Amino acid sequence: MLTLTGRTRTKTAEAEIGHTLLEHALKAGVDWNFNCSRGTCARCRCYVESGADLLAEPTDAEWDRLGPDELDGGFRLGCQAEVVRKGKLIAVNRTYF
Repeated sequence: MLTLTGRTRTKTAEAEIGHTLLEHALKAGVDWNFNCSRGTCARCRCYVESGADLLAEPTDAEWDRLGPDELDGGFRLGCQAEVVRKGKLIAVNRTYF
């Protein structure tokens, strides 16, 4: 189960393996910031409050854009963070802008 919080909306949805947090947010109608969906703009940056172990390892785009400090601090790019296992995951969109 995913709980995703955007700018003004929070929704809970069933996790789908192979889909990113951004894809889940858009499908659920969460007002999640994003621009490029390639991992370069970082508008989809989010803080994973719990369930980070349910996501794939950070992509090269995330390492390039966020770096080790933010990744170690629980931040991910919603367009890159892919669900690989089901469970309870909570993420909040935390854009820089």
